[in-house]
Amino acid sequence: MSPPSSPVPSPPPAPAPSFAVAFTALVAGAVAMGVSPVFVRFAEVGPFTSAFWRVALSLPFLYLWARLEADRQRRRTGTTAEATPWTRAQVLAGLFFTGDLIFWHLSILNTTIANATFLATMAPVWVVLGSGLFIGEAVSRASLAGLALCLAGAGTLVGSSYSFAPDRLTGDLFGICTSLFFGLYFLAVRAARRTAPTGVIMFRSSIVTALCLFGFAAAMEGSFLPETVIGLSALLALALLAHVGGQGLLAYALGHLSAVFSSLVIFMEAMTAAVVGWIVLSEALGPLQIAGGAAIVAGIWVARPRD
Repeated sequence: MSPPSSPVPSPPPAPAPSFAVAFTALVAGAVAMGVSPVFVRFAEVGPFTSAFWRVALSLPFLYLWARLEADRQRRRTGTTAEATPWTRAQVLAGLFFTGDLIFWHLSILNTTIANATFLATMAPVWVVLGSGLFIGEAVSRASLAGLALCLAGAGTLVGSSYSFAPDRLTGDLFGICTSLFFGLYFLAVRAARRTAPTGVIMFRSSIVTALCLFGFAAAMEGSFLPETVIGLSALLALALLAHVGGQGLLAYALGHLSAVFSSLVIFMEAMTAAVVGWIVLSEALGPLQIAGGAAIVAGIWVARPRD
């Protein structure tokens, strides 16, 4: 009888990126998402349709991303990577992002960019409430202190541009709904990243989102195509910069950083939107807004991981 063969050792896991790498990806993603409101204004289609194209036009690039991840895994291990199964978290990420985009785009068109972005960045409040309940991540006192600073900074950043004027109240309510869905999206992606790589999650969740948004756009709006090259360019920019770049970097970072800390860094999206609104759309940006940005940076520093 031949001796039993020794088990084949499992390939070593891929080295985890440093905090600096994951944090840089998170900041870059926040900046990329922060410029998206300007492209929505120039998209020449309705809010549901622009949201649909943002996701649908990204699918070929996300598919390529997922394939490149699989190829890299195959080269690293020397074996063919097994297909990653679909999970409930991947589907929920797509559904929650559908709600986020629907209300986000409606908010942009019914209030100022500063208001829409400030209210959307209330998402960390929902992430703090849901982290322990849904994904089993404790929230530290440092994170709560950082959240308080970021909220104060975001409120200051909006400054005098925020008001409860009747003609903007509907848009502000849409912004609050955006924050709820965006917070749930954070939690779903954080859970999904425990079992799947970035490209797979982005591609699959985007399929779900695109299908849902197509239904909303078809039911609520008549025209699917922009009228000029400018409109088409805006939609492509939304897909490549805001979705593939911004959401993709966010999903990558959520594989290595907690949901609460990652959500705080997204306050930088408000900073980016305020600066872009000032440069492109002449929306106010003065000393109070600069002080608000400084408070956001301080809050992120306070909440940073200590280990």
